[in-house]
Amino acid sequence: MQFGKVEYPEQIDFTLPEDHPDTSKVLNKARTSDLSVYVGCAKWNRQDLKGFYPRGTKDELEYYSRQFNSIELNATFYRIFGKDQFKKWYDKTPEGFRFFPKLVQNISHFKRLNDDVQPYVDEYLSSALHLKEKLGTIFLQMHGNFAPKNFDRVIKFIEKWPKEIKLAVEFRHTDWFNNEVIAKELYNLLEENNVTNSITDTAGRRDLLHMRLTNDEAFIRYVGANHETDYSRLDDWIKRLKTWKDLGINHIHFFVHQNVEKESPLLSKYFITKLNEQLNTELSLPNHSTDNLELF
Repeated sequence: MQFGKVEYPEQIDFTLPEDHPDTSKVLNKARTSDLSVYVGCAKWNRQDLKGFYPRGTKDELEYYSRQFNSIELNATFYRIFGKDQFKKWYDKTPEGFRFFPKLVQNISHFKRLNDDVQPYVDEYLSSALHLKEKLGTIFLQMHGNFAPKNFDRVIKFIEKWPKEIKLAVEFRHTDWFNNEVIAKELYNLLEENNVTNSITDTAGRRDLLHMRLTNDEAFIRYVGANHETDYSRLDDWIKRLKTWKDLGINHIHFFVHQNVEKESPLLSKYFITKLNEQLNTELSLPNHSTDNLELF
């Protein structure tokens, strides 16, 4: 992922902001005794994850899904796949695996949530639902120039979204968060409709770290900078997630991106190791193939 890429990451202050005051209130209301955690990469393509797959690997998804318990499925952003493709993905992956697919760009970037977007939503969901219990949260990523002047479209879209299907949203225009009045209206809308407020951590856009959860799910898109600071940034996320666990979070969905994606499996393995140590999770570690990768 090139979004938020900077030339000199060592010059960036990567300190995570303090939580929004309402985050603890949301988590305290949601508290249960269970915590589910899914960690993965953004894609399984061999070319992007060079060095991750053992020589002779015939099916990349089949191998990937036995190393990680989830994938942030970016392929679905570019076109609507038919139900047969979703069925194939379902059949290739083991029990307990989860897909977190991105909504197609026809909805977010071309139609921009306009009134005539519903046929695309219906077509997309009719196929994606063939992932059955392996369908995780679907996420909507809006274009960076989609501004609060179109707030009415967001309201209509979210209120019409099927409540039984989990949805996360990512806004990139800074006014969604820097304008306190708009931010409050947005957070209330998401909270009232049980929609997850996605958090994006990338070097060049620290303003997207709003740290405002709107339900019991943390949907975090972490973008490493192919720099030694990637490790310490992940350490900071472990501390924050531990705090959220203590406050009552129920779902952690954390996806690792890189400017150069080939190193994502190694960072993910490091992150899972720390999660198991600090949050007492029991996530399986990718096998030794990641040990053949070099981070810097």
